Amino acid sequence: MKILRLNETPKAPFALNGHILAHLPNVEVVHLNLKPGEKIEKHVNPMDVIFFVLEGKAMFETDNERVLVLKDQCIHIEGGKNRGFDNISISPFKVLVIKTKQA
Repeated sequence: MKILRLNETPKAPFALNGHILAHLPNVEVVHLNLKPGEKIEKHVNPMDVIFFVLEGKAMFETDNERVLVLKDQCIHIEGGKNRGFDNISISPFKVLVIKTKQA
């Protein structure tokens, strides 16, 4: 068993406040905290991703949709699809990102 504290996990390799909670052969789990006004520009990843909103609200967008996502919602996006987040609120937006890797 391995127990980690968020503030002791490795920083994700990008400018936003992200921490890698698990990096396993077929899955990566990242805790992401966007400050008010911070944005993740739309981008494509080859793997499927599941986002679970822990706190706050933000706009989630793909090439075809723009949807307000809220605490306790889970979003699944297939690999190869453009996606991004925009924290349009005055509070932090915290999300758990679960990336599935190709076997």
